[in-house]
Amino acid sequence: MKPILSLITALLICSVSFAQSIEAKLWSIAKQKYPTDAEMQRYIYNEQKKAYNYITRVADAEIKRFAEKKYPDDYSMQVYVYDEQKTAKFNMAKVTDAALKAFAIKKYPDDFSMQKYIYDEQAAAKDFMQSIPDNAAKKKAQKEYPDDFSMQKYIYENQ
Repeated sequence: MKPILSLITALLICSVSFAQSIEAKLWSIAKQKYPTDAEMQRYIYNEQKKAYNYITRVADAEIKRFAEKKYPDDYSMQVYVYDEQKTAKFNMAKVTDAALKAFAIKKYPDDFSMQKYIYDEQAAAKDFMQSIPDNAAKKKAQKEYPDDFSMQKYIYENQ
């Protein structure tokens, strides 16, 4: 019985200590942003606390790590990045052009938002390049950048 009570006591002490260190970190973030404004410190503290509680409960560990790496000391920004990445990951799963998807993933293997941006940019440029008549300028652009429709469009438009 004593070993169990000792274990429970140790766990409680650790969890209280951890909670206090998180609280101190949140106040530190708030005080760094607004060193002389107590009201804004409270606001930032509360926002960071809400964000911390949210980010500790998210389901996608890959995206969570990405957000934490991008903003290690700002839980509100982690939440923003997490939600943005989650939406982009969902949208990238629905895209239909495999070649454009592979191009986007190759450019940004860990960033779903940038993958989606590149995919959309490439799709629009591909549509443009398919809509223009074949001529020397189009052939030159395609030869210089066979896999990059955005660059093809840029070369075509700037000749």
